[in-house]
Amino acid sequence: MKEQVEAAIKKIRPMLQKDGGDVEIVDVSEGIVKVRLQGACAGCPMSQMTLKNGIEKLLMQDVPGVKSVVAV
Repeated sequence: MKEQVEAAIKKIRPMLQKDGGDVEIVDVSEGIVKVRLQGACAGCPMSQMTLKNGIEKLLMQDVPGVKSVVAV
């Protein structure tokens, strides 16, 4: 599953990098994807919306078995 998550993250990464941010996959376990927001995303007040409406939505569509995405 981790390989599928990494492939899906590659789709959204250019948009994050365009705004000076990035995302790192920390762990994938039992359908929970743990990520670390980096750069401008780490301190952005909209980061929770990016996490849930962007990253989580994409991963749940593209990777069967993903239940949620959490920032660590």
